[in-house]
Amino acid sequence: MNHLLPENQTDLNPSAPAAISVINLTKRVVDASGELTILDDVNFTVPASQTIAIVGSSGSGKSTLLGLMAGLDVPSSGTVQIDGVDIFKLDEDGRAALRKQKLGFVFQSFQLLGHLTALENVMLPLELRGDQFAASEAKDKAAHMLARVGLASRLKHYPKYLSGGEQQRVALARAFVTEPPLLFADEPTGSLDVVTGAAVMELMFALNRERGSTLVLVTHDPKVAEQCSRVLTIAGGKLILTG
Repeated sequence: MNHLLPENQTDLNPSAPAAISVINLTKRVVDASGELTILDDVNFTVPASQTIAIVGSSGSGKSTLLGLMAGLDVPSSGTVQIDGVDIFKLDEDGRAALRKQKLGFVFQSFQLLGHLTALENVMLPLELRGDQFAASEAKDKAAHMLARVGLASRLKHYPKYLSGGEQQRVALARAFVTEPPLLFADEPTGSLDVVTGAAVMELMFALNRERGSTLVLVTHDPKVAEQCSRVLTIAGGKLILTG
């Protein structure tokens, strides 16, 4: 089973910004009414270090597209390449290894583990990636990242004791702590009020500029989208507009 990166790709620099190619990507599912096309022959590229917003109405397929780009789902046809690696020629373990090496995630629902403190949540990606950190070094790096997002005084707090904005900032720290070359964000302000959401987005873009990473962002908010260097519009599963 080809669960590792191809031999000619094992020297990928995990800290270098990632380029993405989406090629003839199609996703169909079968429901009670028959076959439903969620994505229909979508094609685009994202150069390294670019910021991309994917916009569209609810049900247009934008979150499905993001999940496929991250290798969290498998397409009906077509493929996604990350730095030239066809992710669907890897098995599930191989795609998981690629995500650990190159991807960070920010979710609308935060996805923090309730039994872990803020510090422990941010340390987790370092531990899962298998970086050669001593426990104290991983702790120091996570604490530094939490301080960077303004939560130096909340390291020992569990998620239930944090506000929504604070939880999303923990999620940002967790996404950036491994310094991923590629960041995916799925409606990261959807659970926040307008003021808190704007502050979180300002912080996310600032961190992304500092790292020089590639950002792919799904949003329904035009004010968020306009902060990206390019906007892709999805409607009815089709890419109808690139800006």
